Amino acid sequence: CEKDVLIDILTQRCNSQRLMIAEAYRDMYNRDLITDLKENLSHHFKEVMVGLMYPPASYDAHELWHALKGVDTEEKCLIDILASRSNMEIFQMKEAYVMQYNTDLQQDIDSETSGHFRDTLMNLAQGTRMEGYADPSTAAQDAMILWEACQQKTGEHKNMLQMILCNRSHQQLWMVFQEFQNISGQDIVDAINECYDGYFQELLVAIVLCIRDKPSYFAYRLYNAIHDFGFHNKTVIRILIARSEIDLMNIRQRYKERYGKSLFHDIKHFASGHYESALLAICAGDAEDY
Repeated sequence: CEKDVLIDILTQRCNSQRLMIAEAYRDMYNRDLITDLKENLSHHFKEVMVGLMYPPASYDAHELWHALKGVDTEEKCLIDILASRSNMEIFQMKEAYVMQYNTDLQQDIDSETSGHFRDTLMNLAQGTRMEGYADPSTAAQDAMILWEACQQKTGEHKNMLQMILCNRSHQQLWMVFQEFQNISGQDIVDAINECYDGYFQELLVAIVLCIRDKPSYFAYRLYNAIHDFGFHNKTVIRILIARSEIDLMNIRQRYKERYGKSLFHDIKHFASGHYESALLAICAGDAEDY
């Protein structure tokens, strides 16, 4: 079957090789491979095959644009991408966003979201997190500000909370979270869950979880998408494609450790046909994962 051949070719190559295939395809046939995939495939299988053809920054831009400009704003997509990307990845996705859609990512976030959720997304989209810097002398001070923000919950405190979580380095925040535990006797995630709600709360928690252990965060998101939402296809596809050449092996490991069944097993249980075959090929399970 041609679809099986397509799966073999596109899932068994890295992204740079797929881009070279697309270039060769254009040279040989004077046609665009993504356009042909869109015209000849359907449903979720098409989404997987087309998604694989985008460079990482372009794929993030594509997902963000659809999340912002679709019928309903997909807040969880915005959270997954913006809470987890590095400064460089954010810079590259913003460039790709302008190139692909002739509009500014931050302007679209500003117009399509609201409140402190919007402010936090806007902060993350600046890509200005400090890198590699940690100052133990200010960690307790930051932790106290976070604790006060969880107690008082005013607009000013919410601003301080998101400013710290969006701009301090990962190394600094590790110390801040430990100091927060010392001051409050409570884990920062539990405190955020108690004090806030809605997408603002989900975004803050995602930032903390991604700083602590990004593969565990995506394992958790995949499990939710598969089990709590009746196999939320968009989320499963987006995470598998976006993380396939970064940390998918680690995500699979965390998934099995935390939930007892392998990611490979759960995809096989819930998906079917060529769509299932494509997801499993990206996931690349071992024999014991069946």
